[in-house]
Amino acid sequence: MKDREPPSSPWPVVGLLLVTATAGYLCRVNISTAGVLIMEEFALSQVAMGRVFSAMLLGYALCQIPAGALADRFGAKRTLIVAAVAWAALTVAQSVVGWEALPFGVGGAMATLLVLRFLLGVAEAPTYPGAAAGISRWVPAMHQGRATGMVIASIGIGSALAPPLVSTLMVPFGWRVALAVSALPALAVALVWTQVAEPPSRIASTRTERVPIPVPSRRRRWSFFLLTVSYSLQGYLGYIFVFWFYLYLVQERKFGLLEGAWVASLPWVLSIVSIPLGGFLSDRLVVGRLGPVWGRRMVPILGMGLSGILTSVGAHTESPAVAAVSLALATAFVLSVEGPFWATMMGLAGPKSGTAGGIMNMGSNVGGLISPVLTPVLAERIGWENALHIAGLLGCLAGALWLGIDPASEGPASNDVAT
Repeated sequence: MKDREPPSSPWPVVGLLLVTATAGYLCRVNISTAGVLIMEEFALSQVAMGRVFSAMLLGYALCQIPAGALADRFGAKRTLIVAAVAWAALTVAQSVVGWEALPFGVGGAMATLLVLRFLLGVAEAPTYPGAAAGISRWVPAMHQGRATGMVIASIGIGSALAPPLVSTLMVPFGWRVALAVSALPALAVALVWTQVAEPPSRIASTRTERVPIPVPSRRRRWSFFLLTVSYSLQGYLGYIFVFWFYLYLVQERKFGLLEGAWVASLPWVLSIVSIPLGGFLSDRLVVGRLGPVWGRRMVPILGMGLSGILTSVGAHTESPAVAAVSLALATAFVLSVEGPFWATMMGLAGPKSGTAGGIMNMGSNVGGLISPVLTPVLAERIGWENALHIAGLLGCLAGALWLGIDPASEGPASNDVAT
């Protein structure tokens, strides 16, 4: 049987990568909304629930590099089909933990949740490195910022869908039904991927692309190191909003379950705009007067700085409404930097973008692994306000590190950053 020809335009597959990542993100964050009832059923503290959140991030972080290497070796299509099926299966498995028909006690249920969340993290690991491998092969460099921004908008879409979807189902039917239903989109995208051809191994250059600037390997490696450290700090701040924003609104700011769910969707609705917009602006600035260095730097410096400031404002205010709006805007800004991060990584790594993306994303998820556990511990000792002030300060530092990153280090010889 003859293989299907890949489409002449990469954008339909970029759209499918967006839908795939959204389905994966829904399986990832559904438990942050269902966590309210899970904590009640199993008598879990905030610290214990933080461990459940971080179990997924542990598996996710540990497997970023091998997942990226697999995407480079086998391609985005095959890697993401297997991953999506695993997301669905593990999400359904979580939905039956503690079910009376199964022999789980509370202690056993907690241990089972930890194991299943860890395995979900392993299965989720190929999502963005796999997308990066596909984008680096299929999308011209001058459009990679906006293409990446479109795909990573899945963070906003998935996180916006999860609170209303899960809360609407779990209030009348319970959290188990809500988790099981949230697995269905993952199965659907796996089926769609079977009908799509792999992208070509390389794309033709376009006349409008900038000629890469050859620079010493040491500078490329140093830029990649700073890029990874900055992305780690961005992950620390960003994952606080992913896992604790809804619970913070309900438990600390006293919003109701359904009211809090809709308010918790606000930052993710904003992020649906801010993530692709950040990538689009970065691409435009690169080919404009600012050039490749400051064109890539500007969005991360401003985005991370504003996010850090707004996080502190939201933590300090006494008004629940002002806090919700400030933290929602902080989330939108912290996620607006995704396109420049990944486009810079692809320029530095070239054909090894899957592996290099895995390294960079592992850094982000090490930060994300720490923050869901450390933040409630800090909140118990120094209060939620000071815990969020610390996160805001780290966000500002992440932006400042871009002053040492040289995006102009991009070039054909840049494969060594992933070796």
